[in-house]
This record gives sequence, structure tokens and C-alpha cells, in this order.
Amino acid sequence: VIKVIWGTDWDPILENDTDGLLVRRMGEVVDGEYQKFVVESGAYIRKHWFGHDPRLLKLVEHISDEQLPKLRLGGHDPRKVYAAYKAAFEHRGAPTVILARTIKGYGLGESGEGKNITHQQKKINEEELHNFKARFGIPIKDEDLQDAPFYRPPDDSPEIQYLRARRQELGGYVPRRSVRAKPLQAEFGDLFEEFYKGTEGREVSTTMASVRMMTKMLRDREIGKLVVPIVPDEARTFGMESLFRQVGIYAHTGQLYEPVDVHTLLYYKEAKDGQILEEGITEAGSMSSFIAAGSAYVTHGINTIPFFIYYSMFGLQRIGDLVWAAADMRCRGFLLGGTSGRTTLAGEGLQHQDGNSHVLALTVPNLRAYDPAFAYEIAVIIQDGIRRMYRDGESIFYYITVMNEPYAMPPMPAGAREGILKGMYRYRASENKKARLRAQLFGSGAILLEALKAQELLEKFGVAADVWSITSYKELYRDGMDADRWNMLHPAEKPRVPYATRCLADAPGVFVAASDYLKSLPAMVSRWFPRPLACLGTDGFGRSESRAGLRDFFEVDARHIAFAALAELLREKKIEAPVVKKAMQELGINPEKPNPAIS
Repeated sequence: VIKVIWGTDWDPILENDTDGLLVRRMGEVVDGEYQKFVVESGAYIRKHWFGHDPRLLKLVEHISDEQLPKLRLGGHDPRKVYAAYKAAFEHRGAPTVILARTIKGYGLGESGEGKNITHQQKKINEEELHNFKARFGIPIKDEDLQDAPFYRPPDDSPEIQYLRARRQELGGYVPRRSVRAKPLQAEFGDLFEEFYKGTEGREVSTTMASVRMMTKMLRDREIGKLVVPIVPDEARTFGMESLFRQVGIYAHTGQLYEPVDVHTLLYYKEAKDGQILEEGITEAGSMSSFIAAGSAYVTHGINTIPFFIYYSMFGLQRIGDLVWAAADMRCRGFLLGGTSGRTTLAGEGLQHQDGNSHVLALTVPNLRAYDPAFAYEIAVIIQDGIRRMYRDGESIFYYITVMNEPYAMPPMPAGAREGILKGMYRYRASENKKARLRAQLFGSGAILLEALKAQELLEKFGVAADVWSITSYKELYRDGMDADRWNMLHPAEKPRVPYATRCLADAPGVFVAASDYLKSLPAMVSRWFPRPLACLGTDGFGRSESRAGLRDFFEVDARHIAFAALAELLREKKIEAPVVKKAMQELGINPEKPNPAIS
């Protein structure tokens, strides 16, 4: 740590402070007093700072009242700042922090130096300009000051020569990003093939499936050495312990202790060449590692592919500023929001149950956000993401939510790939083609399973329902807004039709969407649906309950989805009210239960 507190003007005074009185006085003065001294006269400073002890007054008796306020602080002294940066640049073996003390509004004088109004100060008057010019020795004629001209030193001056030399070293006058990493081929062969085939009835969570994909990618000849698994603390929670033996946990000193689980098969293995970054209980630290790995393609010329997995509630909500920084730095990689959704993590209460992150992801322009339900959807998204980022060089990164709820993973339906990436596809059409009553059910993540159950319930009421998987509301929103913008700017040309509108052009019946996130997520794309969309979601705080209890509380289970479809059919005058009332009783819907959004 290098502290740049006092400027060169203070050096001779401090040299004469043989008793350490001035140093002690400097430590006694609090920040509020320092700000007060900045705006007061030299006489005030002499009396209230140095006047505490005659020996202190003796130290500054040769300095006039006019000179006292002009004693520079370290952060405003070019020599001190240069010396600090030089020392930091030449230091090896550890990071360096420079702490420089400055004055807000330095140089503005009476108009704003050291004052709380400085940030609102937009202009200074002519007298203040004259004082500014005199204080810093700026060679501008007095008669020209009223135009507030910029000062430019001559081309042959040391200042201009120095600036030009530095810009030349940096590659020119306009900063640019030089990507040195060569594009990957990203041809994976059969690496993801097992996920397209499903699990043949074996129940796994999407978290387990994503870790399995990571395991296979770590063995891949092209990208294996580039994959960087990052986890804050819950590696075993996410089923990542198998990676401990496979690639090890990075520790620059290696394994310095015998772990408590040393006698188990999957013990906690640290190594100097470890590939996992296990950062402890710090999402902020882990996200910083993600930023380092995600920008290595430009800073080090290495296409590292970070996979940062964490409790999804502790991502965009807790460290949103760092996610925004990653976006601004054009990082690449994958954020995996584990145990995601408001109702999939049973018994954890409002601390862990995330119904917000996909709404928060909307704010990050280059973040692609997906809420997949099945392993094959994740495989398609990751494979396409690696190609877009590391083969095609797109400045994007991904947020994929995964759950810890186990269920059988089905094989990928034919023709689903495009819809998975664009945000929606029809997963299961009703087999009843002759039904008079029709509905379209939209689910995502674990709630897709509830939509499939609702499809079966609706058959009992004579309603034939198709079920759609919504993999990304954000992609649908982006596509719809892009089409609307293009149509507005090209009024004389054939309008573009959003992807969601094209998908549903011939879809009959009422529309019901259910999400494990806020209702605003499906609601924001409803404008591109041919008919009104009934939105079910998890607005409100989480609860410590079972999955079934949570989904009943938030009204996103199969019963509520089916009932919402019937209510929409009533609104469309396709069925009578007594039918809906009877269904309410049969489905066990309580119309008087508290609103989960506010209860």
C-alpha cells in the first residue's frame, strides 16, 4: 500500500518536525475538519490547526497566510503521484494499492473547491478564471479569458512530445481492443450427444446435467485446458466433487494440509496446476475471477471459458454491479445460476429462493439469459454459446439457470434447436385434434413439468392443450423489440414479424404462461402474442416449504395452470361459469387465499 497524502510543499515542514508534533496533529484532525480548512483563510488554518501548540506555529511562521491554503496535498502533486505510480509499476510479486488524498473541486477556488456543492457547479465567473489561471500558471492572455479557451502547449513542447510518445506506445490516439486469441474451431463431435438422447427414465437435475457437461468439456482435446470452473463455496452442493480429483482446485502454494475428507474417493484436492477456482464464501470475489477469465482472450490472448456456478439468488441481485462491469468489459463465459427459481429449492426460505434474476438480467444488454428445463436444452445453449463467443468472436456472455430438482430428462424433439436458441418451441402438442376447446400452455425451467401435468388435467375438462417450452423470455423480448424498431423506421416496407408471433400464428385457443419468476417476465412479451396472455408467476417473498407447498402458495402448480386456462376460456365465452366453479372445487383452488405477492 502506497499512501500519497501530503505534497512536496509539506516536505520541508515535516523535516523540521523533529518532535513528531505535526504528524500527531495530522492524525488528530478528522475529515470534516480537513474539509473546513480547505474553504477557510490562511489565518483560520494558522489559528485552528497550528495554534494548538506554539511549537506547531513555529513550524509555519515563515509561511504567509496567503500561502498556507495553497500547500498541496499528495493527490494534487504531480511529482508525488508519479513517484507512487513508478513504485507500483516496478513492484513485483504482489498487487499494489495507491491511496491518494485529494480535494473535491481542486482549483475552483471560491466557486467550489472543497465545498459540498462542487458536483453541481457548472460554470465559474471571470474573476475565478483569472485566479485559476494565476494559481496554475496557465499561459493564456487575460483578454482571452472571457472566452474560456483551451490551452494547448506548442507541438515541440515536452508535454506534447510526452503525450504523443505515450499514445504511440499504446497504438494510436483512439483506444482500441486488440484481440490476440485465435478463434476456436468449436467442433465438438459427439461431446454433447448423450444429452440429446435423454436419461431413459433416470432422474437427474439440470444442475447435475450441467456439471456432467463441464466434466466432459474438461476432457475435450481443444477446449479442456481452457475451461475454468468457478464456485464460491458450494462445490459439493452442486455435485462438483468429482472434479476435485479430475482437475484439482487451484492453489498457488499447492496442498499445504491434509483435508478432513482425505480418506474419501472424492477428497478436497488442491494443486498448483488445479483448474477449479474455489473462492470461499464470496460471490464478489468469484465474479472478479470470472471477469479475469472472461476477459483473458484480450488481456492475455487466451480463450479461457469460465463457468461460474452459484446460488442464483446471490448473483444479479447481490453482485449486479460486477455483472455490469463484466458486460462493459465485453467478458465472455457462462454464469450458471444454481438452485434457481422461487419454488425449486425446498425449505430454504426467502434468502435463497430466486424469482428475480431473469428480470434483473434484462438490464444487461449483452447478457444472453436462458431458463432451460431439460439437459438437451442446456447442451444446445452451451454449444452455441461457445461457438458464438470463441469461434465467431461475439462480445456476449450467458446466464443459464439450473435447478436441483431431479426428474427424467427426455430426448430432444426433432427440429427443436432453433426454438431453444430463439426462446420458445412447441414441446408437446395435444393428441386430441378434434376438441372444441383449445389452450396453449407456456412453461420454463422446472415449471414446464407443471404445465405438462396441467395438460393432462385439462383433458378431463375437454380441453386440448399444447405445451411450449419457453427457454428465454429475454430472447423473445429482444427479438420483438428489434422487429418493432425496424418496422417503425421502415414504414413503407413489408413489416417484420417477431419470432413469437410467427410461432403462434396458427395456435388455437387461450394462452397461459407459468414461470418460477415474476409475472412481469411473461407479461413483457404478451404484446407479440395473437391473443391475451394469462401470466402466472412467483411475485412475493420465498417460504420455507416443500416444492408442492410453494407452488400451491404462489399459484404456479398444475392445478392453478389448468384453472387459469379454464378462466380464460370463460372470459372468451367458450364455457359457462358453472363449469369453472365446479372445476375450482375439483382442483382444490381456494379463491379466498391471501395474495402471495403481498402476504
